[in-house]
Amino acid sequence: MKLIKAMLSLLLLCCLLQLAAQEQARIITPLNNAWHFMAGADTDPLNGKPGQWKQVNLPHTWNIADVMDDTPGYYRGIGWYKKSISIPSSYRNKDVYLFFEGANQETEVFVNGKKAGNHTGGYSAFAIAVNNLLQFNDKDNRNEILVKVNNSHDPSIPPLSADFTFFGGIYRELTLVAMNRIHFNNEDHGSAGVFITTPYVNTSNAVLRIHGNLISRENTDRNILLSVKLRNREGKVIVTADTLLKVKDGITAFSKQLDSIRQPHLWTPEDPYLYTVTTTLKDAASGKLLDELQEQTGFRWFRFDAEKGFFLNGKPYKLVGASRHQDREGMGNAVSKKLAREDMKLLKAMGGNFLRVAHYPQDPAVLKACDELGLLASVEIPVVNEITESEAFYENCMMMQTEMIRQHYNHPSVIIWCYMNEILLRPHYNGDKPKQDIYFANITRLAQRLDSITRAEDPYRYTMIANHGDFNKYNVTGLTRIPMLVGWNLYSGWYGGTLKDFGSFLDRHRKELTDKPLLVTEYGADADPRIRSMKPVRFDKSVEYTTAFHQHYLTEMMKRPFVAAAVVWNLADFNSETREETMPHINNKGLLTWNRKAKDPYYYYQASLLKTPFIRIMSDSWLTRSGIADSATATCIQPVQVASNLDSVRLTVNGQPFLLQKNDSIIVSWNVPFINGDNHITATGYRNGRQYEDRLTVHFRLQPYLLKDKRIPFREINILLGANRYYIDEKRKQAWLPDQLYRPGSWGSVGGKPFRIEGNTRLPYGTDKNITGTDDDPVYQTQLTGIKEYKLDVADGNYELTLHFAELQGSVAGNLAYNLSETTGKQERMARVFDVYVNGKLFLEHFDLAGQYGIAKAVAKKWKGQVRGSKGLTISFRAVTGEPVLNALQLRKL
Repeated sequence: MKLIKAMLSLLLLCCLLQLAAQEQARIITPLNNAWHFMAGADTDPLNGKPGQWKQVNLPHTWNIADVMDDTPGYYRGIGWYKKSISIPSSYRNKDVYLFFEGANQETEVFVNGKKAGNHTGGYSAFAIAVNNLLQFNDKDNRNEILVKVNNSHDPSIPPLSADFTFFGGIYRELTLVAMNRIHFNNEDHGSAGVFITTPYVNTSNAVLRIHGNLISRENTDRNILLSVKLRNREGKVIVTADTLLKVKDGITAFSKQLDSIRQPHLWTPEDPYLYTVTTTLKDAASGKLLDELQEQTGFRWFRFDAEKGFFLNGKPYKLVGASRHQDREGMGNAVSKKLAREDMKLLKAMGGNFLRVAHYPQDPAVLKACDELGLLASVEIPVVNEITESEAFYENCMMMQTEMIRQHYNHPSVIIWCYMNEILLRPHYNGDKPKQDIYFANITRLAQRLDSITRAEDPYRYTMIANHGDFNKYNVTGLTRIPMLVGWNLYSGWYGGTLKDFGSFLDRHRKELTDKPLLVTEYGADADPRIRSMKPVRFDKSVEYTTAFHQHYLTEMMKRPFVAAAVVWNLADFNSETREETMPHINNKGLLTWNRKAKDPYYYYQASLLKTPFIRIMSDSWLTRSGIADSATATCIQPVQVASNLDSVRLTVNGQPFLLQKNDSIIVSWNVPFINGDNHITATGYRNGRQYEDRLTVHFRLQPYLLKDKRIPFREINILLGANRYYIDEKRKQAWLPDQLYRPGSWGSVGGKPFRIEGNTRLPYGTDKNITGTDDDPVYQTQLTGIKEYKLDVADGNYELTLHFAELQGSVAGNLAYNLSETTGKQERMARVFDVYVNGKLFLEHFDLAGQYGIAKAVAKKWKGQVRGSKGLTISFRAVTGEPVLNALQLRKL
């Protein structure tokens, strides 16, 4: 069956190629289907080292599974791709290229066993000429394409380290491009060879400039007619211009300026009006079309001001948006253009007007969507955290910057080119100041080179470096003086410090760097949608803390005109294989989850930024709740928040209306009495005599105030020890409650204290280790140490008890790429052996977590039995060596 599919695919490709060859001057054929792939250092099909091939389609990455398992690290090495294609005989006299939109990070291309070319760098497009290696015969003109991709660490290729995963593979689309022997120079750093600028624009007039170069391999001089047409969105030709070029063999440069564009329709985020520029090459004598390109452009002008922020078309704009990483759940970075565009729609739907394309150039579909949707953008190369002091590294940086600019030059959405991110975060030679001073000086020199080449390539846009929050270090090294704009990645109140420190930092920049426009290029806090808290604190990973964090930051930036941009880190959660924490391998600072489901802060931004009426009940990922009933009623009071930009909002729960509240702070909150079972919530907002609604149903498991209360029969309970947060498992429809001290008639712990890592000033409690053997890491990441008893005063009956353990003490946390502030503390292994009794009977004897299971391994022990004599259930812990621990427990009545 696979062979039949492959043959049909080959036949279809051949037909498409033949048809296209009859109709176009430039023939572009997708080559995404029916590839064969294998990986491994021991495989080399060129030298007789076979491996096991499997069929794949592009885009493809080989790192989907191993970046999410419990084994540290992921495959960084060689992968091979091969495909046979049939080439039309008409291609004999054409220039034929393989055009890769992205392959990470070193790529070698072979055609019929011979090397066609190579490319260094994982995030830019490149074209490989193959026409001289193609074979033509009387049968099917079959040719074998073999591609070797290597994502191994290379000290000469950025990025060297980063808080994201370096997925390997041909992870963007691949096409076969056939052109006449005279064509626009697509060998120019992966660009189209035609560059469009709008050097002069106002409301009355605009100038359009076209420049570039073309290639001739005709081995003779030719007269070529270069034609440029500008059409409006409706297809009407606005202006045309022709130029006669005398073309010799090789490369010929051209430039043409169109001056007479009257009353241009300006491009803005609210009205992203695009014109189409068609550039053609024709033989002057015969009129034969040789090549044609269509690009979209927009007319706008902009500037940054150190005191007043950003201006577009003469009007002040506060740039508010997010950064984006390109990977998705279950796909890695091998994401389709459709999904890339969907991300831009989600950013626009949030009310955003700005995208930071970080930390590398992304699929061309991203900036195309920005052009069409009205999102301004910055783009950058992946010079992150650190450099290698070698000319090879510097040259690769320069090449990447040139590729980025030339490939994305024509997008009206792009206003900033960036070339470094947090480059002083991982400084070398910490124990050797003279060497470190030289290292810093080399970084500064590299920044100067990159800034100079950027201004030379594109004098119409701004340059920028994004720095982490060490003001003194970047100032002393001179990195704040080189770019035109200074970006700051700020996390006061998250990695360290307090929320109040954020405003102070902004004011310091304004005071000391009076001539430098300021952009907050990153800010955010981890938000695990499964973790909720009634008393949120820094680094508890609760959605509630993160929402409050964003409220504070956005408020501070909006009231300071000199802050040109507020760029959230990140639009969506993304993979970072080295991370541990509550969601191992995921940086969950996203406003959306990895599979693009909105979190509460996303709704806050919608309510803050959208001009159209908006109302949303927050916590729609918290549809399963639990809590303890009030002593006098069969209800439990918990908060419900609504995000809205309407004038006033009323909440109705189970038909009961609550106080109408004036909306002064975007987020309105009520304390709601939840009943056992389904709770139906309606939020109604009012503006100008009209009303708008949102509805939500929450299933609530009410825990009786007294476990023997017959009004609320006890069924089951899930308890986190040593935590002050809730954990929601929507798959199993379970809500885990934070522990409480034992209360007679109820439940709770006797003795013990919450586990904390000595010397860790970040975590309020628990650990951020990856707990192996489970996806429910938060269940095991907190515990009570030195616990004496756990009591549950349940009625007589049959029960199932599950005790959850993990040894949290041990090892020393490494120096992680994202550790922006404080130490994570020392964690020396502790001898710990104890016995566990259930209602006086030995259940676990000489229980040695570390010895029997290792550090940070999830262990669950089940007990089933009867409770008799109205004595309830008591779990007792007796130390043999060290202190007993318990991480969590579940009790279910059978």
